[in-house]
Amino acid sequence: MKRFLPALILGLIGLALVAVFAFQRLRPPVFHGQIMQAGDPVADFTLTAHTGERVRLSDWRGRWVALYFGYTFCPDVCPTTLAQLAQARRQLGAEAEKVQVIMVTVDPERDTPERLAAYVRAFDPTFVGLTGTPAEIAAVASPLGVYFARQEVGGASGYLVDHTASVLLLDPQGRLRLIWPFNTSPEFMAEDLAYFLRRG
Repeated sequence: MKRFLPALILGLIGLALVAVFAFQRLRPPVFHGQIMQAGDPVADFTLTAHTGERVRLSDWRGRWVALYFGYTFCPDVCPTTLAQLAQARRQLGAEAEKVQVIMVTVDPERDTPERLAAYVRAFDPTFVGLTGTPAEIAAVASPLGVYFARQEVGGASGYLVDHTASVLLLDPQGRLRLIWPFNTSPEFMAEDLAYFLRRG
């Protein structure tokens, strides 16, 4: 019996490791935002890109899209969020090409395509900025639950824009899958994206 004891112990350890591995595979993932049940694709829309071209959201079907509503005069929230998204993409390495970051301006009065181009490219040359008329942007934002409102302030800026600061993650079919709250770390964003990308 003593001869078989080491083999028995090794066998039990092996079974335990297999059980742990299987549990980890079956355990639901822990995401760092509000997970959404995949339903219909979000409504398609057409806006003007920072290149001056009219584009549709559906132009990016086949990629994961991180959709953010902000503006170039934003003093803190927007640059922080775009910097975090840029860092998250870098952490994905070669897989980053499967993720498109898009910022829709909530300040079309000041955010011309030229201004958007300089702004978004400062964070990542692949980022896309979109603008349009106030009515077009409101029609895009409202169904997604995105709020924004102009607030008059003193000083040179004249006004700021209060707005929803979360990032909406759309899957390659255009369905809303995850909402990251403001200040989600780049590491957490990259972790969530890596999980989705592994699953295709």
